[in-house]
Amino acid sequence: MRSRFGATLGRSALWPLRLSLPAVRSPLRALRRPLSTAALDAYSNTVVSTVETVGPATVAIQVAAPGATVAPPGAPPGEGAPGGSQGSGVIITPDGYLLSNAHVVGDASEMSVTLTDGRVLRGTTVGRDVATDLALVRLQTPGSVPFATLGDSEALRVGQLVVAIGNPLGFASTVSAGVVSAKGRSLRAKDGRLIEDIVQTDVALNPGNSGGPLVDSASRVVGINTAIIQGAQNLSFSVPSATAQWVVSELLAHGHVRRSFLGLGCQLFPVSRLFQRAHLFDPPTAVQASAFSPPSLRSVAVNVVPAGPAARAGVRQGDVLLAIDGNPLRSVDEIHRLLPTPGKRIRLRLVRPSDARNPNGEGRISTVELTTEARPHGT
Repeated sequence: MRSRFGATLGRSALWPLRLSLPAVRSPLRALRRPLSTAALDAYSNTVVSTVETVGPATVAIQVAAPGATVAPPGAPPGEGAPGGSQGSGVIITPDGYLLSNAHVVGDASEMSVTLTDGRVLRGTTVGRDVATDLALVRLQTPGSVPFATLGDSEALRVGQLVVAIGNPLGFASTVSAGVVSAKGRSLRAKDGRLIEDIVQTDVALNPGNSGGPLVDSASRVVGINTAIIQGAQNLSFSVPSATAQWVVSELLAHGHVRRSFLGLGCQLFPVSRLFQRAHLFDPPTAVQASAFSPPSLRSVAVNVVPAGPAARAGVRQGDVLLAIDGNPLRSVDEIHRLLPTPGKRIRLRLVRPSDARNPNGEGRISTVELTTEARPHGT
């Protein structure tokens, strides 16, 4: 057999070509199969281990409608709570303290809690904090219960694997997995305050997941699932465990979360370039509050409580608040964020306009010191 180049090709010359194709394919198949299987097993093992550890500590919460009775222990799920609300929770201590959302618990003092082993226990509300959408519930149980460990939400990294466990739409013990999409988000709670440092994930959440745990690959609870955006996909939000730990300590010690207040009613107004130059007042950069108000707005005291901390320190109606302990006030939300715990001394920098009818005038700048006080409970 001759080729067009004049070389003679025999059977022996073609034989190596026939052997080379299987010889090439086999190593490629061998390489592909172990790699893909190993990657799948690592992911699956992480999720399975997390669910096996934290799943038993995740509970279903049923709150009876106003006027209805709480389901008695041993009753089928849903009995005794027609028209009530449903959600999830996670037990965080062996003696039966569990975390959930304030909007799940509502104003109820008692609720029905179903464990994954089928037990139905009565839960009583220890306290709730609408400003962070968290609630602490105590289970009425004679023995120990499975519990999960709170982790360090501040150590989370964007892209990190997280798992959510809950009871979406009544489907008990449902698991969904995803990654941390962003950190440091802010959401506005029902009382108007901003919940800071919210964790955003792409984990699939639905109504009923509220109050359930967000868990990292080490089986530690790093967040309490709290919100989704209706109509959006892969946008889920969780209150970080760092916030939950602080709220739990306050609820256990005082029954409510203590927050400081100044005794001021504030609004926002635009300041002029003259005001900025006179007080070396730089316009703020991007902040969450800028989505609700122009970045050139500043706080002005419009209502001073006569017996409040600010009034005793000399703050008057019409004073423009610039900073707390050197931290500029970009919005009313910044006041809530910057105020320390009750009983701490702070320095409030403000401007008293020379003409009350012209708040953009140069005015007189001053600094007052005051001791923060606890906001009256229920206000």
